[in-house]
Amino acid sequence: MDRNVLGTELEPCSTDPLTGWYRDGSCRTDDSDLGSHTICAVMTREFLEHQRRIGNDLVTPVPRYRFPGLSPGDRWCVTAVNWLRAHLDGVAAPVVLASTHERALEVVPLDVLQAYAVDVPADPGGLEA
Repeated sequence: MDRNVLGTELEPCSTDPLTGWYRDGSCRTDDSDLGSHTICAVMTREFLEHQRRIGNDLVTPVPRYRFPGLSPGDRWCVTAVNWLRAHLDGVAAPVVLASTHERALEVVPLDVLQAYAVDVPADPGGLEA
């Protein structure tokens, strides 16, 4: 069973658009995933622009790789290294911790990921307005 950075079962990241190293909606990984597509991030305009500037165009569709091109608000399994670079440059995207694979911790410390967490609890009734 794949685990997330919280130590529980890895939850899906996105099926629309369909993300993941395996294009199964999950940030699952294996040793052939050299980029470590393990962080479930919620795209922001700033993050997408940053990625384009560093040579990682996440906006332009690439059909042969089943890549639809992303827009702000989309969830996507991004590489841990590129996400960390965006963090260091001050434009990291929000992170869904329950959908972020534990192998992301090999690159990004948990406290850094937690600072960008956008997880909603299973019972959001306790959230204050």
